Amino acid sequence: MVGTTAIVPHDLTYRQDGVVQPSRRERVARGSRLVAGRTRSGALGTARRIRRMTHAQGAGESGLGRLIELHGVNVAGDAMVAVALANTLFFSVPTGEARGRVALYLLITMAPFAVMAPVVGPLLDRFRHGRRYAIAATMLGRCFATWVLAGAVASEGLALYPAAFGCLVASKAYGVTRSATVPRLLPRGGTLVSSNSRISLAGIVSGALGAGLAGLLALAGPQWPLRAAFLVFLAGMVLALRLPRRVDSTLGETRTTLSLDETGPIPRRSSVGGAVVIALRANGALRAFSGFLIMFLAFLLREEPVGGLDDTLALALVAGAAGLGNTIGTTIGARLRTRAPEAVIVVVLGVATLAAGAGGFFYGVATVLTVALAAGLAQSLGKLSLDAIVQRDVPEAVRTSAFARSETLLQLSWVVGGGVGIALPLDGRLGLGLAAVGLATMLVLTLRSTTRRTLHPADQS
Repeated sequence: MVGTTAIVPHDLTYRQDGVVQPSRRERVARGSRLVAGRTRSGALGTARRIRRMTHAQGAGESGLGRLIELHGVNVAGDAMVAVALANTLFFSVPTGEARGRVALYLLITMAPFAVMAPVVGPLLDRFRHGRRYAIAATMLGRCFATWVLAGAVASEGLALYPAAFGCLVASKAYGVTRSATVPRLLPRGGTLVSSNSRISLAGIVSGALGAGLAGLLALAGPQWPLRAAFLVFLAGMVLALRLPRRVDSTLGETRTTLSLDETGPIPRRSSVGGAVVIALRANGALRAFSGFLIMFLAFLLREEPVGGLDDTLALALVAGAAGLGNTIGTTIGARLRTRAPEAVIVVVLGVATLAAGAGGFFYGVATVLTVALAAGLAQSLGKLSLDAIVQRDVPEAVRTSAFARSETLLQLSWVVGGGVGIALPLDGRLGLGLAAVGLATMLVLTLRSTTRRTLHPADQS
């Protein structure tokens, strides 16, 4: 019609042929919506695949799948905290000062926990009727601690150490409570070994992802990994509260004591038995060896990089070797099931001893990586073998309490090993040689005790 003016929206333009085309702003908006949609679709698809893996083999029906997801979130958060504190206490200052600061951190945070360790198990016994809330409380405690830590690392305030202490204690309390929860969530036909293998594998994957994300966030400032950890632990608290109600049930449970005495001197408590105690002692040595290597090699490789490698590269290679060993051990343990767990513990003790001895005699890149690989493999495979012995020898009524107390002892062993690693002079041959002597001593004691029980099954002492 003559005189009629067409009204064209601002986000549309005409081509010369008269065909209406979107403006640049509209094309950018459409592209953004397309990318957001595909990202959301990919995230949901990834979440569904993760859910299928964690809930496979009856884990969804039993509730184990939710615990696997919770543990993955927990390890990712702990990894973020570890990266943030490493950047603050270790990499940001000269080696000599870093050693003193980490030693102070170990003293202020881990030493009090060493004193508290015998109390943690009995204390959590009082919360057996509310384990979901106990786990949620450990997550909430770390939410608060990481928020305080974020401010402390940015301002270098004195709140760093008490907040780190609270974060560490909450993390260890989670480990004890989670171990006591697993027996309640076993799938039909499942075993402690296979269930703990799946939990461990989830922790390895999520820990690597959490550490990588924290490393990227740390580029923006040391407080950002801690703020991200706050959100992760907040999600963990929600997941803890969504665990099945039977986690809180104590029906049929009895408290136990870690003693070679089969009857136990404390009324209404029973011993886990000699085989479990022997396996636990061996695993304590392996856990102490792991703590020792983390502290000792961290400073040694920074002060004197092995083979002329850059210190950061050397530390990354050692961490990668330990992680690979842990993954291999977890995979092997899941396939071995419960066959000859005592023999497996003796073998991994021997492997760790030989690796440490080789590192002491022939200190170099290859031997250091071999020691890290052997330590990761021995720790994971030894722990799964301990789980198998508990599954076999400990009655269901006392199994939960046995897990809680054994996990406390293993955590304390790591603390002791880490303290030794801090105290020793930075000499690779000396450190690994002393570690080999300690492992060899435990190997002899384990062989002796195992042989005695085999030859004299009636004598359990």
